[in-house]
Amino acid sequence: MKVRIGVADTNKVVELDVDDIDSFKSELERAVSEGGLAWFTDTQGGDVAIPGKSVAFVEIEASESGPAVGFAAV
Repeated sequence: MKVRIGVADTNKVVELDVDDIDSFKSELERAVSEGGLAWFTDTQGGDVAIPGKSVAFVEIEASESGPAVGFAAV
């Protein structure tokens, strides 16, 4: 599943591909509640630490949905 995490007070959005969404949620909830860091690997393969107090939003998108297709009148 693709996950986007917004970082408070910046325009930074961290994009991750997550295999185990329950583990991801647990790690992020722990970091937010304890005020610590949550470590993840981003889509480019780099390690990213997100301070729990800096999480502005989290978007979880199911990978099975595939890309959206639209049609418009010409």
